[in-house]
Amino acid sequence: MATSITAKHGLLTTKNCFHRKIFPNSICLQRPTEIKCLRASTNSTGQHNEKYCIDIVRSRDYDGFVCSLLLPESARRSSLALRAFNVELAQVKDSVSQKTIGLMRMQFWKTAVEDIYRDDPPAQPVAAELWRAFRKHTLTKRWMLRIIAEREKDMEDRAYRNLQELESYAENTQSSLLYLLLETLGVKDVHADHAASHIGKAQGIVTCLRATPYHSRRRKVYLPMDICMLHGASQEDFIRGSREQNVRDVIYDIASQAHVHLQHARSFSKNVPDASTPAFLQTVVLEDYLQRIRKVDFDVFHPSLQNRNPLLPIQLYIRSWKKTY
Repeated sequence: MATSITAKHGLLTTKNCFHRKIFPNSICLQRPTEIKCLRASTNSTGQHNEKYCIDIVRSRDYDGFVCSLLLPESARRSSLALRAFNVELAQVKDSVSQKTIGLMRMQFWKTAVEDIYRDDPPAQPVAAELWRAFRKHTLTKRWMLRIIAEREKDMEDRAYRNLQELESYAENTQSSLLYLLLETLGVKDVHADHAASHIGKAQGIVTCLRATPYHSRRRKVYLPMDICMLHGASQEDFIRGSREQNVRDVIYDIASQAHVHLQHARSFSKNVPDASTPAFLQTVVLEDYLQRIRKVDFDVFHPSLQNRNPLLPIQLYIRSWKKTY
């Protein structure tokens, strides 16, 4: 009988009403089965979306992946969605052959974010998970759009003119991501935001340093031009993988600025709520890299810097247990 049930514009037809009166059990028996199938389908899609985010973060942002695992369960899945969103945007620049294509992808994400906040997310795994995170934590749209806008500007594919420009890029991308992570933890505190701003800047600077060997192999250099000029280091020096003192001096100055931001963020840690510290576990990763590059006398091309620290997960766990950053 269920096959004869019809609906039009959300209202049951007269024929359906007739069947409901004479065969009420036929409808009652059908509906639970339909509901179970719908739930199973929804759960399956949700699991696929979550797995997609986990996989992309684990492969493209392993440090961020480990940090997310140490977040409270209530924020873990949303954190992975946000980091997957960040990865999707970050890899656009290197994955397209033409700037126009990259700008089209950025436009897709702009539209996707707008649709997410209209409760109409596109059928894309990361977008679906972002929508879930937004519904659960009421995330601020401005931070997402700011990340997209800054990544879009970065499609110009040129070196930073000065250190302040690199810091501005880091603030608009990495710090914005940290603001969103704080929201998943339910933290709204001016001191936590202040710490997030400095940690994000340190993160952006360190990321630029870590990526230097990779970019140099592709004959690209993004290090601040003012510092390179100050020490008489040319882009060709970095493309050749030079280990001369002037190249090390450039790296020293840039790394020192990351260290300053890290120390500044920690200087007022007593005023930062304990609930926010899980969002700042990335400081362990930053500190680890800065220590290792110092040990090799700021030789950014030293092979040891390309190896992952096997003790890092343990260090992150200890810092998480101590609730410090």
